[in-house]
Amino acid sequence: MYDSRAATLIKDHTHSATPLQVRCLLFDFDGTLIDSRADLTSSITLMLAEMGHAPLPDERVVSFIGEGVRALVERALRAGQEREPESADIDCALDVFRRHYSGHLLDQTRVYPEVHETLAHFRHLPKAVVTNKPYDFTLTILEGLGLRSHFAVVLGGDSLPERKPAPLPLLEAARRCGCAPAECVMVGDSRVDVLAGRAAGMVTCGFVAGFRGRAELVAAGADVLIERFGELREAFSDASTARYQ
Repeated sequence: MYDSRAATLIKDHTHSATPLQVRCLLFDFDGTLIDSRADLTSSITLMLAEMGHAPLPDERVVSFIGEGVRALVERALRAGQEREPESADIDCALDVFRRHYSGHLLDQTRVYPEVHETLAHFRHLPKAVVTNKPYDFTLTILEGLGLRSHFAVVLGGDSLPERKPAPLPLLEAARRCGCAPAECVMVGDSRVDVLAGRAAGMVTCGFVAGFRGRAELVAAGADVLIERFGELREAFSDASTARYQ
C-alpha cells in the first residue's frame, strides 16, 4: 500500500473539490526503473583491481551511487586507497570505470517488477527519465531493456550544466514535455530525487524498494511513498489526477 506523506500540497488537494492534476511523470533511473547494482559494483571492483586497490563491499559501493559517475568513482577511489585522491587519479579511474562498465552494463541489470506494465498504463502521459547517470549509458540500457519507447525525454547527468539535486534537469524535462512543474510528479529512490523535485515545485514520490530505502526518503520530505512500482497506479490516476487515501 502506498503511503501519503503529510505534505501541504497534497493535503490541500485532498480536501478540495478539485483533484490534484498530474500531467507528466518524471523518473530517476538507477534504483527506480532498473536494478543496476550488480553491474555497477562489479565494474567498480574491476576498476579498483586495475588500479591496484582491494575490492570494497558491494553495499558500500551502492551507497556511493546517485550523484553522478564521477562522484561514484571518486568515492570508491577514496575508500579503496584510504586517502583523498588527486584529480588526475580520479580522471584516470573514471576512464577505467567507463571502459569496464560500457562492456558490462547489461550483464545483470534488470527492470524492476511492474515497471513495463505501469509505464504502459500511463501511456497517455508524457514521461521523462531524469538521471545523474551519463546519457550514453542511460540510452544504451533503456534500449537494451526495451524501455526507450515509453519516454518522450531522456536527460543524463551530462546533458545540462547542472544535475540533481539542482532543479534544472527536472524543469527542463517538464518544459520539453510541455508541462508546468506543478503538473509533474518526480519519482525516485533517493534524497537527491526528492530534493530536486521539491526545488522544482513538483510532487515527489519515493520508491522505497530502490537503493536508499524508506528512512532517507522520509527524511528528505517525499510527498508520497510506494513500496511497489505498480502502486503508482493507485497513487496517481490514469485520468491525470492524483488520489490519496
